[in-house]
Amino acid sequence: MEQALKKVLGAATRLRDQPNVWHPTYGQLRREAEKYGVRTKWGNIVFHTMVKHRIAPLTVYVGGPEVRQGNPTPKQKELLEKLPQTLELVHAYMKRVPFLCVERTMGESEFTPHCTLFISTQLREMARVAYAWATLLAPPGKKPREPKFYLVMIPEWQSKDMQTLVFPEIGVTYALGTNYIGECKKAFLRMAMWHAKKRGMLGLHAGSKIIRARDAKTGKIKKYGALIFGLTATGKTTHTCHNHGLKGPGEGVEIVQDDVVFMKPDCSVLGPEKAFYLKTEGLNPKTQPLLYRATIKRNTILENVMVDYRGIVDFDDLTLTGNARGVIPRENFPKKYVSESLDLPPIESLDGLLIFIITRRNTVVPIVSKLTPEQAAAAFMLGESVESTGGDPKRVGESVRVVGTNPFIIGDEAEEGNKFYEFIKKFPAKIQCYLLNTGGVGELVGTRENGTKVVKQKVLRVEIPEMASIIRGIARGTIEWAHDPNFGTQVPKKVDGVDMSKFDLSRFYSNEWIEAEIKKLKGERVRWLAQFKELNPVIAEAVKS
Repeated sequence: MEQALKKVLGAATRLRDQPNVWHPTYGQLRREAEKYGVRTKWGNIVFHTMVKHRIAPLTVYVGGPEVRQGNPTPKQKELLEKLPQTLELVHAYMKRVPFLCVERTMGESEFTPHCTLFISTQLREMARVAYAWATLLAPPGKKPREPKFYLVMIPEWQSKDMQTLVFPEIGVTYALGTNYIGECKKAFLRMAMWHAKKRGMLGLHAGSKIIRARDAKTGKIKKYGALIFGLTATGKTTHTCHNHGLKGPGEGVEIVQDDVVFMKPDCSVLGPEKAFYLKTEGLNPKTQPLLYRATIKRNTILENVMVDYRGIVDFDDLTLTGNARGVIPRENFPKKYVSESLDLPPIESLDGLLIFIITRRNTVVPIVSKLTPEQAAAAFMLGESVESTGGDPKRVGESVRVVGTNPFIIGDEAEEGNKFYEFIKKFPAKIQCYLLNTGGVGELVGTRENGTKVVKQKVLRVEIPEMASIIRGIARGTIEWAHDPNFGTQVPKKVDGVDMSKFDLSRFYSNEWIEAEIKKLKGERVRWLAQFKELNPVIAEAVKS
């Protein structure tokens, strides 16, 4: 294995200086890329790709004992078995075809990986992938940065051999047969999270922001840092890039990051990207005003969004995909809504840190729950949500559990949960943790004679303005909390701007059904956490109350 890794690293590092590689400036890259886009009525560009989501089921991790695949599928096992032949073919191909090279830097302070993208331009239009990715990160500085990450992307690779090969220990990824911008973006962020962990930090699939709210008890403005965890399509970016109706004197928000951050043991939080990458499905100026106005600016890059022959964009049309995207530069937001820094301030300079873990459940999970540190660590490990088109389109809508709501964890997942708990329990007076259910309640599922499931009763969903009101109430301290006997957490008695009574479970289910559903869910949670043998037992115990 050591020899194979040396060959992969050598092939990636040598490619930069080969005669078949073009090193365009950002301006050259933009001009080349825009040749292959569709201009909208707003003046921005839409690119369309053949692959419209990450190829997670075809992604494999290669390396030593710490690099765990974690229950590889038969297809992933096949890819690993064929790895020597694949690498031989890839390395021979890399010497013969034209490539484009773009270099960028993540972050701005103490963790600033140097990122190098090589993408084959055998298909000239692939410059657009590099252009969109380059917009997300900063140009490299004069001083060399560490660690160094490399991505070799060959979109024209045979579709039957489509795959992403990840070599964490050497910082190299090969993406074969895909031209999806998100695959490129996540390849580097995945590497960064792995290497951040090796430096004592914790990579989190979470957005970050600053919230300023007038405290209901003291009347003073309090300044909070906020982390918002969530799988794709659950509302992470939506609520990270929302003002929550905080419009009083001195109140407001500053968006910091929308996707991945790195938490240090002192709970300070570093950010990697200088632009945002949102899912545009259903984007609406009424419920998501900041995001909408930023998205329609001229320098936003759209991917797989429906646009007609007149240049009119329809964010509700999912004919092409439910995973259309947009790359939004920070400057598209009004200055007052965007932080100057990519990092959250140190916790000692804040009034507190609000941690929101988003779930998406449709039956008995409360719309919002206040958690103890142990319950928060359990929610982190459970990572309960639903699959989306951004992950595995074949499983859209299925209930899933993903540790940390982070499908990019490499290595021992229990280590991630233990580290998260270790970090947050240090500051009991400063850190507040909440579980936000952006799904709803009330769903009833039946079974047909052939065994397939059918929804008999639609879920009553929590709307974006309602969740914004809940976050506003938390920040202002206006919510009165009560013990929830079902899950042992705290739930609101009342929330300004939300009719909480409409989510009362008794409006949808009998008492017997409620008891059975809660018992079933708690049993599933206990069994899920039991598989993590190295997990701190206080975390597993937190779901048994």
